[in-house]
Amino acid sequence: MATPREIKKRINSVKNTRKITRTMEMVSTAKAKKATNKVNAAKPYADLTRELVSSLSSLAGIIHSPYLRKPDKIRKVAILAIAANRGLCGGFNSNLLRMVKNRIEELKSKGVEVEVHAVGKKAISFFKFAKVELVTSYTNIDDKAGSKEANDLASYFMERFANESVDSVEIISTHYYSAANQKPEITTVLPLQMEESGSKGSTGPDVLYEPDPKTILENLLPMVIKTTFVKIILESVASEHIARRVAMKAATDAAGEMIKLLTRGYNRVRQAKITQEISEIVGGAEAIS
Repeated sequence: MATPREIKKRINSVKNTRKITRTMEMVSTAKAKKATNKVNAAKPYADLTRELVSSLSSLAGIIHSPYLRKPDKIRKVAILAIAANRGLCGGFNSNLLRMVKNRIEELKSKGVEVEVHAVGKKAISFFKFAKVELVTSYTNIDDKAGSKEANDLASYFMERFANESVDSVEIISTHYYSAANQKPEITTVLPLQMEESGSKGSTGPDVLYEPDPKTILENLLPMVIKTTFVKIILESVASEHIARRVAMKAATDAAGEMIKLLTRGYNRVRQAKITQEISEIVGGAEAIS
């Protein structure tokens, strides 16, 4: 049985750990708030851009855009896995990387060649351990990441798709739905999916376009792809901070429960030691008398 001194030392150690996890929880709460504000601010722009593209979807068959290319057979797929640079965020990284692994196996079972691109140190170390060759890797996607990093990524994959190096581009990342709901999903970015809106052959009632709708759509398509990358990156960062906040709160609560148990054990051992000393004193007094 541990001595009171050893138990007291362990209690102090757990208390110090609880201070750290509580601080990390508070920091993650503040960062999550800023990240979710960015997501909510970017959402209206992304939705309106897609809405405008949808209103021009009837022109998809007459414009010449490499981003609408639909191969007869998918031979090669580029997968971009967006994980975190740091851990201590519960199942955020493990759930996402498990989905990536399953998707790679699924595509290979269909005879599709897969090239993997990784964002985040956790994803890079995972693929290195799994002996999966990475075409590109990025560690600059963090709290400060924004449109510049997203546009660089988008431009790279748009070029790869346009010159037919790959037939499809998929992003596997954690999507943010609300503060209580985030989950990893697969998003097919290229080829661009045109969503039909309104009656076929119409560009919308009482709408005047300047310049012509065809020119507008050709210029909007790259913007839609880049906006999608921005949205995905912002949602991934926000989801990471929320996951870390939840994990640190759970760790803080667990440390509190452990302190209670250790304190109870410490009191029990201390009481037993006091009782033993009293018994020895009484026994010695009786022996003298």
